[in-house]
Amino acid sequence: MHDIATANSAVLGLRDWIESRLIGRTPLVERLLIALLTGGHVLVEGIPGLAKTRAVRVLAEGCDASFSRIQCTPDLMPSDLTGTPVFRPDTGDFVFVAGPLFHSIVLVDEINRAPPKVQSALLEAMAENQISVGGETRPLPEPFMVVATQNPIEHEGTFPLPEAQLDRFMYHVVVSTPGPEDEMRILDLVDVEAATPASPQMLLALDNLSAAKQGVQGVHVAPALKEFIVRLVTATRDGETCPEVEHPVSPRGSLALLAGARARAWLDGRDFATPEDVAHLAEDALAHRMVLTWRAEADGTTARDVIRGLLGRIEPL
Repeated sequence: MHDIATANSAVLGLRDWIESRLIGRTPLVERLLIALLTGGHVLVEGIPGLAKTRAVRVLAEGCDASFSRIQCTPDLMPSDLTGTPVFRPDTGDFVFVAGPLFHSIVLVDEINRAPPKVQSALLEAMAENQISVGGETRPLPEPFMVVATQNPIEHEGTFPLPEAQLDRFMYHVVVSTPGPEDEMRILDLVDVEAATPASPQMLLALDNLSAAKQGVQGVHVAPALKEFIVRLVTATRDGETCPEVEHPVSPRGSLALLAGARARAWLDGRDFATPEDVAHLAEDALAHRMVLTWRAEADGTTARDVIRGLLGRIEPL
């Protein structure tokens, strides 16, 4: 119990540290921490300049874990991510040189600029925590977390993510532009950091992260709450309830909501999850897992609109 309490304090300290360096990004910080605690991956979407990359860098600075950044371009090759065997003339052998995916926190910047072959290599890493290179399968480190960013306003030279890869992301977070007050605070923060560069007072050690994951697993989820999750997800598969949906949410949506509700409750200091935890995470956990009909898209309906409508109609028991 003491280890879990210490881990909780360390994770909350990390949360406070990240929020002190990001203005107006509390939902993004929460989802990054939930993914870290549950072994999930996060897709962050927003126009340039909204601190998407900065958020992941700050998270990595506060964790005692290795970090790498991959800048995606149309000419990127799978070996640029996974690594490749390199011939050593002095020994006459091939030696595997690991790529940037062999780190615990991996930032994949502008993922929709990566070609399909690269996205396939990334899919194996995200789905199986392993990489196959040269006929050999190599495990990735523990923990392993991918945070990908994408820019919604650029279309030339981009490759939209296939549904199978979107489904591997625990959350799809859309960040918006800050208001005038937050923007003023951003300017003040930049001035402060220029004068005195910030550094984390304490790193989240890997043993604390392991204890935190155990604590999250100990959060109680009532059968009624599980039923609420199932009814919410399976409603997307009902043509009468959701005629706007062509391809509904997969069972991974239910798993993401269950794991996320546990982690959010733990971060809030509770040993039980509530319907509010589920509702709070539903849009980011489910919207990217469904495809709407062409008629719904023509009418301007979004997947997030559908989820909000379901939350208004489906009540927890």
